[in-house]
Amino acid sequence: MRYEADRLQAATGDRLQRRRAVDRSARSERLVLRAVRAARRGDADALRFLYLTYADNVYGYVCSVVRDEHEAEDVTQQIFAKLPAKLERYERRVVPFSGWILRVAHNAAIDHVRARRAVPCEEVRGTAEADHGLARERGQDLVDALSTLPEDQRKVVVMRFILGLTPGEIAGRIGRTEDAVHGLQHRGRRAMQSELQRLQAAPAAVA
Repeated sequence: MRYEADRLQAATGDRLQRRRAVDRSARSERLVLRAVRAARRGDADALRFLYLTYADNVYGYVCSVVRDEHEAEDVTQQIFAKLPAKLERYERRVVPFSGWILRVAHNAAIDHVRARRAVPCEEVRGTAEADHGLARERGQDLVDALSTLPEDQRKVVVMRFILGLTPGEIAGRIGRTEDAVHGLQHRGRRAMQSELQRLQAAPAAVA
């Protein structure tokens, strides 16, 4: 069965860039609950309807938590890929579906942030001098990795991760769009990760 998916596709666009106001009318709520019941049975059209209805709101919420456009897109796709299994837990009498799916988004975003955090090395050095020496070495590795980036990527990485500026603030300072800033940030961060791995200076993490 179709769930006005074509209309929603046109309204959503190719990229999930803005959060839309969710229609909470009685008619819309009935349509959503109908789609939820069908999606539980594996109806592909129903799942597509739920995706097109809520994906941009889920993306906007996730992005506010993970603070990275590309990672937020990945997390959003993972949420909807796992949605059929999670729908069995949804109970209408407890919370509206729009609130429930944002709760799912919150948990997924928090899990993603926790997973990407660096895990401290198991080895604990016995003297403060050794720790300071390691910190100086790691600091120099970071400077060396930054120096390998193209100038525009280096500026964005420094302003974003060292100065703590928002993408909008960076865009205003360098005269580029926010989308351009997100792209430079993403490419610069990936390039730095590769260079730090080459220098064997990447943070230790548990697989």
